Amino acid sequence: MPISIIPVRSNRDVNRFIEMVWPIYKGDPNWVPPVKFDRKRLLNREKNPFWQHSQMEMFLAERDGHVVGRIAAIINGNHNDTYNDKVGFFGFFEAINDQEVANGLLAAAQQWLAERGMEVMRGPVNPSLNDEAGLLVEGFDDPPQILMTYNPKYYSAVIESFGLAKSKDMFAYRLTRSFLTEKVKRVQAAVRQREGLTIRNVDFSNKSAFQRDVAIIKEIYNLAWQANWGFVKMTDAEFDFIAKDLKQLADPDFVLIAEAQGKPVGFALGLPDINQVLIRNKKGGLLGAVLAMLRFRKRVNRGRIFILGVIPQFQRLGIDAVLYYEVGTRMVDGKGYREGEASWVVEDNVMMNRAAQMMNGELYKRYRLYDKIIKKN
Repeated sequence: MPISIIPVRSNRDVNRFIEMVWPIYKGDPNWVPPVKFDRKRLLNREKNPFWQHSQMEMFLAERDGHVVGRIAAIINGNHNDTYNDKVGFFGFFEAINDQEVANGLLAAAQQWLAERGMEVMRGPVNPSLNDEAGLLVEGFDDPPQILMTYNPKYYSAVIESFGLAKSKDMFAYRLTRSFLTEKVKRVQAAVRQREGLTIRNVDFSNKSAFQRDVAIIKEIYNLAWQANWGFVKMTDAEFDFIAKDLKQLADPDFVLIAEAQGKPVGFALGLPDINQVLIRNKKGGLLGAVLAMLRFRKRVNRGRIFILGVIPQFQRLGIDAVLYYEVGTRMVDGKGYREGEASWVVEDNVMMNRAAQMMNGELYKRYRLYDKIIKKN
C-alpha cells in the first residue's frame, strides 16, 4: 500500500504523533516509554520557550489508515544567528522498518527546510542539542539513561540510505568503582590544593538561594560551552524552563559548584537515572509515572553526569576531573550506585574525553548526528 505524508494540524494529530511509538517498540525490553504529558509540553509552542525563536513542522506517515512513522522539521533561529549559517534540523524521527516510509518522512522534512532557505539538514535532535539528541548506533543492550535517546538498530541504515552522512559522534562513558584509583585520588587532591578549589552543593534550602545558584550555573554554562561544537546559548527563559524541570528530578548531592579561591569556576549536574523507574510505566501516563516514582525510586542504582563545565580561563587545569571524581564518588560511595554514566561527550572534545578516560570510563554507547546538503526543489 502507498504511504501518505501529512502535516500535524490538530490536537488529535499531536496525540497520534506522540503515541505512534508504542507499536514500534513493542516487546523491546530496553525501551523506556515517554511520559506523554512531558512530550506534549516539549512540543507546545506556547509553553516551551525554545519555540519563541524557532519554527517546527511535524509530519505523520500513514499507510492504510495507520500511522507508520513521524518526523519534525525544525529551524533553530538562535543556532543560525550564532553560526551565521543555514542549517535546518530534523528530529523526533520514528518509523517502521521500511525504506519507503523513511524516505517519505525525510523528504518531507528536507523539502520544508529547503523552502525556507536552509542549505543543510542535520539531526536527529529533539528539538535541539540542549535536549535529547543523536541516533544510537552502538550500545543497544542496555536501557538509555535519563534524557538520552534510544532507537531500533535499523534506523541508521534507513537514514543513511536516504543520503544522510555522519556529522559528529557523541560518546557515553560508563563509570564504575574502578575510577577510584590511587592515581585519580592523588591527582584530584593535588588540583584542589593547587587551585584553592572547593566543591559545594547548590543551595536547595530556599527559593532565593536556589535562584542565586541557578544564575551562577547559567553564567558558567554559557561561558564553558561556548567553544563546543554546535553549542547555542540558551535564553534566560529556556534555562529557567529546563532548571524548573530538573529541580524535580535532581538529587541535591549531585548538583555541585566548583570555586577557586572563592570564585565560581565550574559546575556539575548529576541526575539519578529515573529511567529505571519510568521503564515500568508502560502506558506513559503521568499518574503512572508519579506512582512508579513513589514506589520504585529507592531502587535507582545508577546515575548520569548530565552537564559538566569549567569557564575557559580555568580549563585544562584538571578541574573537570575533580568534578567527575566528586559526582562519581557521591554516586558510588554516597548512594551505593553500581555505576554512573558521563554523557554525552562530542568525539573531538579532547579535554572532556581525556577526563572521562582518566576515570577509567568505558566508552559503551555511541550516538550520531547526520548531515545532508539540501537544495530547494
